[in-house]
Amino acid sequence: MNHKTIKRHEANYLPTPKNLHPKLWEIFAHRQISNPEDLNYGLTELADYTKLKDIHLAARRIVEAIEQEQKILFVGDYDADGATSCALGLLALKAMGASNIDFIVPNRFEFGYGLSPEIVRVAAAQQPHLLITVDNGIASVDGVKEANALGIDVVITDHHLPAETLPDAVAIVNPNQLGDEFPSKALAGVGVIFYVMIAVRAELRARQWFARPGSTDVNMAKFLDLVALGTIADVVPLDKNNRILVENGLRRIRANACRPGIKALIDISKRNQPALAASDLGFALGPRINAAGRLDDIQIGIECLLTESWKTAESLAEILDDINTERKTIENQMKSEADKHLAQLSMEISIEDVYGIALYQPDWHQGVVGILASRIKERFHVPTIIFAEIDEERLKGSGRSIEGFHLRDALEAIYLKHPELIDVFGGHAMAAGLTIQKQHFKAFALAFNEMVSARLNQQKIHACVMSDGELDEHVMNVDFAHLLKCAGPWGQSFPEPTFDDYFNVVDRRVLQGKHLKLQVVKKKGQQVFDAILFNAPQDILNQALDKVRLAYRLDVNEFMGRRTVQLLIEYIES
Repeated sequence: MNHKTIKRHEANYLPTPKNLHPKLWEIFAHRQISNPEDLNYGLTELADYTKLKDIHLAARRIVEAIEQEQKILFVGDYDADGATSCALGLLALKAMGASNIDFIVPNRFEFGYGLSPEIVRVAAAQQPHLLITVDNGIASVDGVKEANALGIDVVITDHHLPAETLPDAVAIVNPNQLGDEFPSKALAGVGVIFYVMIAVRAELRARQWFARPGSTDVNMAKFLDLVALGTIADVVPLDKNNRILVENGLRRIRANACRPGIKALIDISKRNQPALAASDLGFALGPRINAAGRLDDIQIGIECLLTESWKTAESLAEILDDINTERKTIENQMKSEADKHLAQLSMEISIEDVYGIALYQPDWHQGVVGILASRIKERFHVPTIIFAEIDEERLKGSGRSIEGFHLRDALEAIYLKHPELIDVFGGHAMAAGLTIQKQHFKAFALAFNEMVSARLNQQKIHACVMSDGELDEHVMNVDFAHLLKCAGPWGQSFPEPTFDDYFNVVDRRVLQGKHLKLQVVKKKGQQVFDAILFNAPQDILNQALDKVRLAYRLDVNEFMGRRTVQLLIEYIES
């Protein structure tokens, strides 16, 4: 196992702005914030939608379909980003007066990902005039070709990295395509369709659409709860534009101005709605929607987000919660089997000689391979791809990477060098998917390890916990913990504040056989703090701890109406 190291951000001596806590400003400076204006999350600060390439073409074609009452069919994806994207598109067009709209999502077990020729033929049964992809489509060259042959127009909205050849669509809206001048390349799929709907509204306004009797203009801000959920669940970088979208979505959710389905998911996951944080979206709501796409049908998640009925939302949230519980069981079984694989591997070869992990087991569930890849990547801190069977001949792989290794580009390099090893691939720097022939698994695993080794120059990148430094004891209280929580949104590339210090252990307990509960005192302090490490490694649970260095986040624990500060341990050195 790769041991982590605790590393402090370099000191920054920018003068503290008025009305901002000095430690908080230091934390922001660690995240490359040098101007207080970068913390202005007003909606007027959002990047201009007109900078997105093809957005006017997309808006005009969608408006044409609305005016002529043509059938519009959204083609979604089977994760939380795809579900929120699909729901947002449908709700926004309905609010704007579209009367002939519906959606379809490929079942991952029957059709796989994206706008394939097969899913186009399924969609054609509904006789659509226009297909709008959300969170997919940038790689659907053959699917768009099939749609064109059937006389169906396609507008693509996506955020995944494009290949050299683009689909022949009416319009492609993707901030990552060549020639796009939109300043935020980090938009999630739900962010892209949100901007497209802004452009559609502008086009309708220009055509005096909302001046018709009985028609009302649309406030796009009411869809930001969906944008926040999809953005955080897809773990895209929180640049300023995404922080604006997420923060305003969170404000609406906290004020109960959100979809009934989102409120139902908050309730079923026992989260505090008035104090909801981005982490709640990522660790509680998002996984419950994702579970439907992984094990069952993402349509359940989409219907939960679409419904206006509280009773229906409650019922669907319960189903999603049950599916998520099943997902956890399957994941734990797969993780146990993966551990056996890795134990066997460590007897045959030193884990230090493994640079990229590729694992496959015949009975693994293809809906959970991405989560398992993420868990193993976190444990060993090496790029990891987990495979499951599609059928008797093919395997589907889902990969997760580490900082410094671009996973999609590596797969492309393997494909160019060994084209027989990969059928299709796509994704991002940190996450990617692929399909291979089962007979090529061992050869692919070897090629993958060699590619990672070569690109990292045979230097293991050890996991590093970045710390915002030491906290003075007098600010380690409930008020400062609350201030930190509200100073977000925190997330990918804008991480929640983490601190480190040396402590003496006063008491230690193991809870439920897996969580480590400590009482600690700072090395030169007086106050006793509760500290907890969830799902602690077995070697830590077995240690008799006396003096420790902790990397931790400051949190508020609420129990029996009493609020106390506690330390959420990220990493422990003994």
